[in-house]
Amino acid sequence: MDPFRIDELARRLIESLPPALRGVQQDLEANFRAVLRATLGKLDLVTRDEFDAQTKVLERTRAKADALEARLTELERAHGSPSQGAAGSGTPDNGAARGGGPATP
Repeated sequence: MDPFRIDELARRLIESLPPALRGVQQDLEANFRAVLRATLGKLDLVTRDEFDAQTKVLERTRAKADALEARLTELERAHGSPSQGAAGSGTPDNGAARGGGPATP
């Protein structure tokens, strides 16, 4: 995380303290910064730029997938659905290719 943002968070935490504790402001501010850096450093975060770039990649990928799905649907309609060409297609082998015995004419 950007050190400026950590400093800003630490400053906001100090400002939210009651006036009686502000006498130890420097010690608390240093501790706040250390805790924030350690805690935020453990998180698996990405920058906004990285997030935006991945969002754009995902949008392009989704658009391509949608276009391919539409094309596949169109091709299936033009050539018949895949279930018509699979089992139960009425081929004369009567299961011989699957080990169901010899084919009968």
